[in-house]
This record gives sequence, structure tokens and C-alpha cells, in this order.
Amino acid sequence: MPLDRTPHDPAASPALDRRGFITLAVAGAAASAFTVTIGSLVPTPAFGATTGTTAASAFSPRKRELRAMWITSVVNIDWPSRTGLEAADQQAEFLHWLDVAEQFNLNAVFVQVRPTADAFWPSPLEPWSQYLTGVQGQDPGYDPLAFIVEEAHRRNLELHAWYNPYRVSMQADPSKLVPEHPARMHPEWIWPYGGKLYFDPGLPEAQEHIQQAILHSVEHYDLDGVHFDDYFYPYPVGGQSIPDAATYAAHGAGYDDIAAWRRHNVDTFVRSVSERIKALKPWVKFGISPFGIWRNRSTDPLGSETGGSQSYDLQFADTRKWVLEGWLDYINPQIYWQFGLAVADYAKLVPWWADVAAASGTHLYIGEALYKVTSGVFTDPAELSNHLAFDREIDQAQAPVHGNVYFSAKHVPADPKGSMSLVRADHYAHPAIVPAMPWLPATPVQPPVLARAEHVAGGVEVQWSDAAQPDRRATSFAVYRVDGRVDAIDVEDAANLVATRRAEPGVVQRFLDTAAEPGREYTYAVTALDRVWNESAPGGVRTTE
Repeated sequence: MPLDRTPHDPAASPALDRRGFITLAVAGAAASAFTVTIGSLVPTPAFGATTGTTAASAFSPRKRELRAMWITSVVNIDWPSRTGLEAADQQAEFLHWLDVAEQFNLNAVFVQVRPTADAFWPSPLEPWSQYLTGVQGQDPGYDPLAFIVEEAHRRNLELHAWYNPYRVSMQADPSKLVPEHPARMHPEWIWPYGGKLYFDPGLPEAQEHIQQAILHSVEHYDLDGVHFDDYFYPYPVGGQSIPDAATYAAHGAGYDDIAAWRRHNVDTFVRSVSERIKALKPWVKFGISPFGIWRNRSTDPLGSETGGSQSYDLQFADTRKWVLEGWLDYINPQIYWQFGLAVADYAKLVPWWADVAAASGTHLYIGEALYKVTSGVFTDPAELSNHLAFDREIDQAQAPVHGNVYFSAKHVPADPKGSMSLVRADHYAHPAIVPAMPWLPATPVQPPVLARAEHVAGGVEVQWSDAAQPDRRATSFAVYRVDGRVDAIDVEDAANLVATRRAEPGVVQRFLDTAAEPGREYTYAVTALDRVWNESAPGGVRTTE
């Protein structure tokens, strides 16, 4: 994801920041440039069609899958679109992104709320983000995090708050930070590297500050998830070395290898964040979106059949370990490459990650490079639709891919080459429910009481109520419909799912089915869902009056 989380492209310059890319390397070689002529690649035969009507259309809809997009705030990539917007304009922009999510039948958004040791909420530990007003520390006039949580939930979308743990600033001069910034108050916690400032991951004091900053938002806001991307130790910059020799000398006892010590630092951080989130709110999901290659098989027999940069060695991120140890609820690798790309083939990486995730039961979401259709790297408009078709074949092999996340939000409505329209037509024509995670605490929600289904102006209005006791009430509901009069509806058939709706406490629940045709007979059923998407049985059926 350019500038902040752009996947690393084989032909791009290593001098740019992620999304400012790092160069993929030939297997076993140093990080030297490796140019690929895209047109010379031979796609995987079953998924190399030039339309989304071959492999993709052979798959029936899935009732359960995560469908999300990243909404990026750093340097105003997605939201807010620029600094200095009035609060009402910022809010209107965010509502537009939720409209986009609904238009494409997505069910979650991953929103960047701490891009550079700053905050999109009134944090007592870090200043207001400069990407809101243009001035670090300046109050935007409302609480953006409270607003985005409320509005996402209003539409029954999961809200995963996305944090960059170690990055302090996109520039390297500490004096440009506000005086009360923790990096100004504790200059010993930071170092410059590659034109930016970073907290030193090897300092326990810095780790504790970062965790406290993140946990403050977990404690005070109704988040569904805590999300990190691929920034741990910074990506290598040519001619520069990470300036942590003194920290290693002070804290690296027992580690002869500085690389192993760095990995230990990141491991400790990830494990601790996971444990502390669950201690605060055990239902909040914790997930990480790493660079798509852990290690190459030529380096490590446990690695993937790839030849690119290795996050284990370059970011000191042992992502495979985090999954196998069960520290994560989901892993969301950025597999930002096409079928047939020699150094990083989508068809080889997805099965590798599926096997790793299946070993611990961790949910697997694949990060998709929608922006590469915009840039022209993906020449086939059906590339992404064919990715999803391939992922579903993996699912049939009992090592499921639980969903996909698109970078970044602005490319979704832009719909480059009609690629997202193909995804919607081939895979997202029906809504989907977020996959349940059986290890999260469940609420024994009761089936709702379905009152009526009646033709009205504009469609069919379905009404129901949640008669459960307060501690068993639903967080949301799923509405199912079939043609004609029947005695029961198969709620496991994804084609019957027409909508999910957030519960409105204390009132009769209503849904207007605008897709229903006037005068036609339909039967409806409604189920209840708890906050982590466990589902009740349907509360009977109603046929249109």
C-alpha cells in the first residue's frame, strides 16, 4: 500500500517507503533489484481467465466470510482526504466510505487510528493526529474514534482499529513534534532511520508506552478488533543500519545474534498486547497483516516456495510463530502478487498460509492489492475475482481462507477496470456474516419473535422483536428470504441471506426489503447474532400478507 502499506513490488525502488516498496529479491540473493516483465508470465491455468465468469462463477455464495477494506489515514491516503476539513466534512467523508462498504456488500472496515504515535481520539498519552487538522495536538472538535465506531456499528459493520506500533513520525526531526509528545519527553526512546522517527522496540519502557496507548482505546471504545499491519522493525534502507547497538548492549544479554534479539523483542510485544487485550475485553479480536512472505524455502525448509524479501529476516517479525502459538485471532498476510509471478506466486503463498493458520485454528484473511489494478501491475481485470475463486478451492481442502481485505478504500469505488464489480458479481452478490471464532466468549442469544412480513410502498417490511433477557439479547440480526410459501427456510444456504441489521434496543426491529417485487409471495425468517457472530436458530417464518 503506497506510502504506508504498499506491498512490495518487484520492479519498484527500494528507496521508497512501504507502499513505498522494498525490492523483492531472487531467492537466496541479497536485496538487489529484480525486474519482472509481467506480460511474460504464464498464469495458473485454472485461474488465468480474462473474465470473472470461468473459475469464479462456478462457486456458490458463502454465508460466512470476512469482506473488508483498509481505510488509511497516514498522509491522508483515504480518510480524511486532506487535513483541515471541518468536523462535519470529515464525518461526511467517513460516511461515504461506509456507503461504499455497503455498496460492495462488505461487512468490516479496518480504520487507521494511530498512524504515527498520535491519536484519532482524545488520548491522555499521545497528541491528536496531524492528519486531522494539519496541526499535531490540535483538537478536531469531535471524537473521531467514537464517531467511526458508532457509525460502523449502525450499519452492522465490524470496526477494527488499526495502529502502527513503532513509527513516531514520517519525518526525522524530533523538534517538529509537539513539546508534550512522548518522544520529546523521552528522547532516549527513539531513533531516526530512513528519514523517519521510530520508538526503539528493544526498550521495555517504549514497549510499555506503546501498549498503554493502544489499550487506552480498547478500554474506552467499543472496538471489534485491534489491527497491526507489517511495520515492526523498519524496512531496510540502502546504506543505513538500524541504530540500536547501544540498546542491544544494554538489553541483549543471552542473545549472541542481534537478529534473534530483535525477533524476541517483537515476539514479546505481540504476545503481551494479545494477552492484555483479552484481559480487558476477551471478545475483542487481535489480528496482524504482515508482509506476505515469512521466509523462502531456499532459506528455511518451513518457508514458502517464493524468492522475495523475508519478513522474518528484514522486519524481525516471526509471523509464523505468532500464528502457531495462538497469539492472534486472525492473520491477514498481504499477498499482493498475481498468479504466476515467479518470486511470489499467489497460488503458492495462499496454500502455505492456509496450512500455517489451520495448524492453530487461527482465521486467515488474505490482503488483496486492489491498487495494483489501478497502477496497471495487474493487467487482467479478473485477477482479484480469480484470487477469491482460488481461495475457495483452498477452503474445500479443509484449510479455509476466511475472507479478504482490500487496499485501499479509495480504489474500491474507483473500481479500476471493473475489477471490484467483478468481485461483487462473482462473489459478493449476497451479503455475508463475519465468521464466528469459537474461542471467543459467546452470548446465548435467543431466536427473535417474528411478527409480520407485509408488502408496503417500496418493498416488504419485516418486523420482529428480541424477547430475550438483557444478558441474552442480540447484537444484530440476519434476515433470510425465499420465494413462495414454505414451512421452513434453510438458513445455511447463503443465497437465502438478504441482510444483516444492528439491533436497536427497546424497539420493534424493522427491515425494508427493497429488492422484493410488488405482489409476489415471499417467506422470511430472522435469526439473532451475538457480538462475535454466533447465530441462533430462526424464530419461525412469516409469509407476506
